[in-house]
Amino acid sequence: MTSATDPLPHPTVTVDAPPPAPHRAPPDRAPRWSLPALIAILILAAVLYSWNLSGSGLNSFYSAAVLSGTQSCKAWFFGSLDAGNFLTVDKPPFALMVMGLSCRVFGYGTWQMMLPMILLALATIWIVHASVKRVWGHGAATVAALVLALTPITVAINRDNNPDTLLVFLMAGGAALALRAVRNGRLLPLVGSAVCFGLAFNTKMLQGYIALPAVFAVYLYAAKPGLLKRIFNLLIAGVALAVAGFWWAAAVSLVPADDRPYIGGSTDGTAWDLIMGYNGLGRILGGEGNGGGGGGGGGGFSGTAGIGRLFNDILGGQISWLLPFAAIACAGGLLLRGRAPRTDPTRAALLLWGGWTALHYLTFAMAEGTMHPYYTTALAPGIAALCGGGGVMLLRAFRTDRRWAWVLPAGLAVTAVWAVVLLRRASGWNTWLWPAIAVVMALAIVGLLVFRSATGLRVRLLAASVTAAVVAAVAGPAAYAWSVPSGSGGGMGGTNPTAGPSTGSGFGGGPGGGGAPGGGGAPGGGGGRGDFGGGQLPGGTQQGGQMPGGGNGQTPDGAGEMGGAPPNGSGTGGTAPGGTATGSGTRPGGAGGGFGGGGMGGGASSELIAYLKKHQDGAEWLLAVSSSQSAAQLILSSGEPVISMWGWSGSDNAMTLARLKELVKKGELHYVQVGGGGMGGGPGGGGDVSTEVTEWVQKNGTAVKESEYGATAQSSSSSPSSSSSSESNQSTVYRLDPSDVG
Repeated sequence: MTSATDPLPHPTVTVDAPPPAPHRAPPDRAPRWSLPALIAILILAAVLYSWNLSGSGLNSFYSAAVLSGTQSCKAWFFGSLDAGNFLTVDKPPFALMVMGLSCRVFGYGTWQMMLPMILLALATIWIVHASVKRVWGHGAATVAALVLALTPITVAINRDNNPDTLLVFLMAGGAALALRAVRNGRLLPLVGSAVCFGLAFNTKMLQGYIALPAVFAVYLYAAKPGLLKRIFNLLIAGVALAVAGFWWAAAVSLVPADDRPYIGGSTDGTAWDLIMGYNGLGRILGGEGNGGGGGGGGGGFSGTAGIGRLFNDILGGQISWLLPFAAIACAGGLLLRGRAPRTDPTRAALLLWGGWTALHYLTFAMAEGTMHPYYTTALAPGIAALCGGGGVMLLRAFRTDRRWAWVLPAGLAVTAVWAVVLLRRASGWNTWLWPAIAVVMALAIVGLLVFRSATGLRVRLLAASVTAAVVAAVAGPAAYAWSVPSGSGGGMGGTNPTAGPSTGSGFGGGPGGGGAPGGGGAPGGGGGRGDFGGGQLPGGTQQGGQMPGGGNGQTPDGAGEMGGAPPNGSGTGGTAPGGTATGSGTRPGGAGGGFGGGGMGGGASSELIAYLKKHQDGAEWLLAVSSSQSAAQLILSSGEPVISMWGWSGSDNAMTLARLKELVKKGELHYVQVGGGGMGGGPGGGGDVSTEVTEWVQKNGTAVKESEYGATAQSSSSSPSSSSSSESNQSTVYRLDPSDVG
């Protein structure tokens, strides 16, 4: 068996071969094809992540927060949704800080916001390539980089401004540094690994720690220093982890509550509650704004919780293509290294990447709380490393040991069968692809068996067979991945990005319908389309394609691509970083009229925004609305701070009657929107506090009539307040002045 670092005779295969001829590169030099192959993969990834990016919809929730961060340093530090710093987003601000810095330097826009995220995505591919190369060689690294670049859900999320791209970069960097610490026994790489995972915590909190047990366990077991030294080094790394992970929460706690925004997603306005609740155990157990149960609530985004969830109709095409092969490669590789020394770097790498994959798989499969499909992008580095490194080990064993001659062909056959299953789920979509994959993989397996013991020139035929197997294995994921930039697939825009055609009915799955395992439709009993194009909405109400916010788009905020108009105050023309262009007289999400109904969406017409700005009278905030989705749309449309009273999930206790009276009395807020399924019937609705606020506003405020801001007959007829919807779905904007406070 050859050394793990021997140069490869072909860019896509590592095989035992005769001693290198004099013209071949010496073992300590990279093959001539290695760097060009990596560059080609990075170029391919850059195209997938950036092609037609300006036409894609970003998450308006984060778009608004980034805009606010360019207007206020305080908002940039806290991660506030609005520049007035009333409420933060429900995540720590590190990803927003990165995008905000880019927008401060280059100006605010889609490309300016996404540039650092695309660069980080490419850097993740390079990190995984470099880490795999050090253990298994250039061929394995090339396969790993290709698999990572073509993972469908990774392509979808890397085109979005959600924080997961930064999260995966930091975790992959932490894993690579930990493997370096295992190999050389030094403390500095281990501390660097801890810092990376700490910053990952400041990106998505406890999700950044999912792989950490595997990383520290591998170091404790396999690193070169003695046991006491390893324990001491881990304690030092633990200190670095705590500092890098908790500096923001500690800093927030040092600021008096009256001088900081309410921490979105928490129940008491503190970062510590957010860590332990909504972004902690709430994600696993449900509750705390995360819904409950894998088949409903937040879990409905990805189908019913259970050990097979990642293979279901919703998630299967996003991440599971190569999961079976990765598992086979990991198990086979560990068996092959069974008698290796404790410090064997190959086994350490298998344990780390295998542990990474297993921990993420179990967490996402069993989570009862909110589980978006794009969370599974965190699995991609582990799957890629195992397919590359473990696959090369299986190939070498296939050639040198008859007892292993069946393992690699079996793994490839399972991969092809699963690809056929996934593609056949997408009825009518690229129907030629699954037969092509089946035929090419069958020929590749035959070629492997025929040329298994090939020497000399016939090794090239073996290499061609391996190349064909790799092509067949990644063809399905590649087709799904390309569907996102090409506009032929993907669903839910920025709020819940996915790749490929519709194959399930998860809340926000790909375009179209279908049945999720367990029979789950949209949460709340709706059986509508995954892209909200019609059918039943979360509350089970038939809307005929209309959004809860009154729009006719495809996302919960009523925007066609979870977007918003440019912050120019007009709501006309252009394409905002949040997504789609809007025409004159239409609200950011698409519906005309005055104020879009609250609930999960909402927005305002250009006439109403102009009216509110004209009569703002020096107030800090333009308007107060029920939800963060509505507030984000208005922030993007007006460029002004807008208060979200109840946060993203509607469970935030950010606004109380006493707080509202204080803001009105100081002249910091004059306008409040109530109704429309917001307070008293939607997010934040039904609670004593929201009911109390609603009743006080309606009793003491002066309703703003459509005639006051010049709404056209056309827009008026399409606005929720003049539609045929029930009275409870109407929304009204009220004017409040200091004299109204008793």
